[in-house]
Amino acid sequence: QVQLVESGGGLVQPGGSLRLSCVASGGALSMYSMTWYRQAPGKERTMVADIDTYGTTSYDDSVKGRFTCSRDNAKNTLFLEMSSLKLEDTAVYYCKAYTWQEIYWGQGTQVTVSS
Repeated sequence: QVQLVESGGGLVQPGGSLRLSCVASGGALSMYSMTWYRQAPGKERTMVADIDTYGTTSYDDSVKGRFTCSRDNAKNTLFLEMSSLKLEDTAVYYCKAYTWQEIYWGQGTQVTVSS
């Protein structure tokens, strides 16, 4: 059973930056593809960025050029570097680890972009 714990969220002004982390325990992160999702109040959870076991990334159009997803398998950690943050980036951010047989979710970390 893999446990995922996100951290790094907080309050930031528009145009600012944050770095989210997702630390895995109970399993080797290298075995899993990973996805960052976010959910704003009253909205559905949507994919932000994905990184497969080879390190290939894909992004939602709304964050391309501003967010960077990476992984450090040696540290069992997934990252999301967020820059040029906008008000509409405010949401709870979740990480997900998955294979074709398993899916695990973290508990989320709040990101609030406000002036």
